[in-house]
Amino acid sequence: MTETEVFVGIDVSKARLDVAVLPKETTWSTTNDDEGIAGLVVKLQEQAPSLILLEATGGLERRVLAKLVGAGLPAMAINPRNVRDFAKSLGKLAKTDRIDAIILARFAQAIRPPLRPIADEQTQELQAQLTRRRQLVEMIVAEKNRLFATDTNKVRKLIKAHIEYLQKELSINEYDLDQTIKQTPIWLEKVDLLESTPGVGRATASTLVALLPELGTLGRKQIAALVGVAPFNRDSGTLRGRRTIWGGRGAVRAALYMAALVGARHNPAIRALYRRLKAAGKPSKVALVACMRKLLTILNAILRDRSPWRTQEISA
Repeated sequence: MTETEVFVGIDVSKARLDVAVLPKETTWSTTNDDEGIAGLVVKLQEQAPSLILLEATGGLERRVLAKLVGAGLPAMAINPRNVRDFAKSLGKLAKTDRIDAIILARFAQAIRPPLRPIADEQTQELQAQLTRRRQLVEMIVAEKNRLFATDTNKVRKLIKAHIEYLQKELSINEYDLDQTIKQTPIWLEKVDLLESTPGVGRATASTLVALLPELGTLGRKQIAALVGVAPFNRDSGTLRGRRTIWGGRGAVRAALYMAALVGARHNPAIRALYRRLKAAGKPSKVALVACMRKLLTILNAILRDRSPWRTQEISA
């Protein structure tokens, strides 16, 4: 690292962008709108940074990230948990927007995570549709729970009407999602290959295509660690701790969990593994996580080989 290298951290909120630049540790803020972002791009182009880091904040970062990358700047979003752990390691327990921006810049300077390409416009649209589908499903489940807990007829009528409305919205969303997949041949090929696997439906296949583009390009251990279904050791000296999963991509893991639940009944490879682990005395949750990992390995092999599911592939 040379003294002239510049690293930038940007803390994103709904209305404001807080910016920190190292090594001089200069900070400033600007508005999170088209005018503010345009000014930020010009200012950072003058700085010629080696790396710009933003926290992934549920979508608020996407507009500014797209503008930075579109202007040829080396920018990427990072998992907020990694940044907070880094801050704790530095003894920085206070949290303000300015401090967060400085921590992001220091993380970029010290860790230098490799740049990842951001999703193109089509992929972002697919991701947004999948996010909306998940939100609708969650709202339907919540309203059904409220309906079960309510005895008042007037309130029950209102809840039923809302559930009916949400279910219509979900049907529209799923139609739009299907059309988006069909309009992109490479996505359609991948989804069809993944759907050939018992237990994997259109929603799960679409989630994997949109949120796990690395599927089919990595080894089984790498893809398991990326998703967050690889067990990590917790050993110290003579102590052998319980293996647990940690981190990864939560939305992908949730989709795999539902597919593994179905697969434990209808997929011969997953069913055999689940029964074997249960017979060995493993808790249901541990057995299901192992099934998720097995299913992910199979799906990874299917896309790698561009070959649909076959029963004889249960050892994949």
